[in-house]
Amino acid sequence: MSGPVDLLHELDVARRLAQEAAVLVRRFAEQPIAVKYKDGGEPVTEADLAANALIVSRLAQEFPGDAILSEELPDDGSRQGKPRVWMVDPIDGTRDFIRGQPGYVVMIGLCLDGQPALGVVAQPSTGVVWSGVVGQAAWRDGPDGTRVPVRTSTLAKPPGVRIVVSGSRRSSQIDAFRRALGVTDEMNMGSVGMKVALVCQGERDLYLYPGEQTKLWDTCGPEAILIAAGGRMSDIDGRPLVYTKADLNNRSGVVASNGPLHDHVIQALATARGKNA
Repeated sequence: MSGPVDLLHELDVARRLAQEAAVLVRRFAEQPIAVKYKDGGEPVTEADLAANALIVSRLAQEFPGDAILSEELPDDGSRQGKPRVWMVDPIDGTRDFIRGQPGYVVMIGLCLDGQPALGVVAQPSTGVVWSGVVGQAAWRDGPDGTRVPVRTSTLAKPPGVRIVVSGSRRSSQIDAFRRALGVTDEMNMGSVGMKVALVCQGERDLYLYPGEQTKLWDTCGPEAILIAAGGRMSDIDGRPLVYTKADLNNRSGVVASNGPLHDHVIQALATARGKNA
């Protein structure tokens, strides 16, 4: 991305769509939930499919020249080489949704020339919406519509690192990483977007996921909001996440920090994994 781009219209559309989808998902949460499983064992519900249909159809209407990558649609490769690619996860944290826990969100992100530029994360259970545009700002909208800017924390090194990690996919590596960083304050949450949102608003300092199960649509929108809020996201080796590749998985994990802490975390992770002396 070269220089600031006016994305006010895109932000307005994405916010409205995420909020509408969140209301739709919340309605499904109030009734018995039928669950099916995809080939890889991932659960999918009627709510995922309904929210996906709403978001994808409206994005296609508003921005007919843009590519759309969604968790609930096959990746036909048409996004390759497109300068504008929307990345959609109609329910991030489906397992929490099925269990009736609040750690699930609706996520919409926009990549410009392969770089996350805009993101929206909406939590159906509370009505809270986080959004951001890289190079501008990040915001938190309350259920009453009150909008306030959010910024990451300023902690630059241990002690006192507050971490948030997956509840259902908590790796045994996390314990070694916690020791390396001197972490004593851990929170567990299902959704990637929800975990990153907590870092964006300064409630947590760090989100770590060393596995390879997150997908491009899990990180695109959250990364844009995080950068806008002052934070950083990379793989566990400190390399940028790549959104233009054919492989949908972030194979080398995810580190989302408040920003000042990032380089220290990457160094500590390398030491904990024996990658440097």
